[in-house]
Amino acid sequence: MTPSCIFCQIERGDISSDLLYRDELIFVVQDVSPKAVVHLLLIPVKHVTSLSELYNADLGFEKQLFSVATSMSKQMGVDSSGYRLVLNQGPDSGQQIDHLHFHLLGGNQLSDIG
Repeated sequence: MTPSCIFCQIERGDISSDLLYRDELIFVVQDVSPKAVVHLLLIPVKHVTSLSELYNADLGFEKQLFSVATSMSKQMGVDSSGYRLVLNQGPDSGQQIDHLHFHLLGGNQLSDIG
């Protein structure tokens, strides 16, 4: 845990948030500035700053991420219409918080990304 990290503060309960899911590896909250009708953040409990750091920690997070994303897409009603699972890694990607996290976006027609 990193004391100044907003995601670590949410995970510890220091900052109030609507926690949608939590287990020993991952927790899920709604994004406070949604970019789609459904915009969830899937966040590792352990404070990691990069995908390589997460991979090297060998926590089994990857399998759990896809399981939770699938479950949350069903819970939010976007599993059949479609959704996007996005990772912004590093400053050039637009990553704003230095704690690795994934965005699950859906609920409306999403713009093309390339």
